[in-house]
Amino acid sequence: MSQRFTAELLGTFALVFFAVGSAVFGLTSIGPYGVALAFGVTLLALAYSIGPISGCHVNPAVTLGVLLARGISGKAAGIYVAAQLIGAILAGGLLKIMVTYGGVLDNTGALGTNSWGVTVDGPGAFIIEVAMTALLVLVVLLVTRADAAPGFAGLAIGLVLTGIHLVGIPLTGTSVNPARSIGPAVFYPAALPQLWLFIVAPLIGGALAFGLSKALPPTAPVVPERDPSGARP
Repeated sequence: MSQRFTAELLGTFALVFFAVGSAVFGLTSIGPYGVALAFGVTLLALAYSIGPISGCHVNPAVTLGVLLARGISGKAAGIYVAAQLIGAILAGGLLKIMVTYGGVLDNTGALGTNSWGVTVDGPGAFIIEVAMTALLVLVVLLVTRADAAPGFAGLAIGLVLTGIHLVGIPLTGTSVNPARSIGPAVFYPAALPQLWLFIVAPLIGGALAFGLSKALPPTAPVVPERDPSGARP
């Protein structure tokens, strides 16, 4: 379990620092398309690298979906979420150090935190975050089943995260991951009043994804076999 804890901590740290960092450090130069690609490529790489160790959840909403699908125990899920939150907060802290002491301009003006109110209101933000997270977690649950095409789980997960960010960046900045939202918000207090939405909505989306996955039963008997990509939980 210590290896899995470390993998989830480092994986979530990498996702927040490098993917959120792509917006903080370079939004004005690479634009939202570049940021979306950074998220997708980072998660794709993590799926194939730490997937064989922990399943590469790096997201409490994914862990919840896997827990409901009985792919992980309650105790292990708690350990995963703790690792994800620690990794995200460490990454948020390093982002803060970069813009405070590293001479880096914060291109987002808000340390890459999520918010609503400019291009979408609260109810709209809630709906889109639930929907986007449900899609992400549903894809994770389906492509990591025994009847899925072997070796392509990481690619599918990375691509869907890219697409989700293309939709969500103009609205909320795209959370779909409570840890991703909590990490930077700890160091940007102005984001804290709206943080609850980016915790609750993704968790509801993760639970919804589990329900949807039950409506799409496996086409072949499920056997305890790991995906060759290593992305299977």
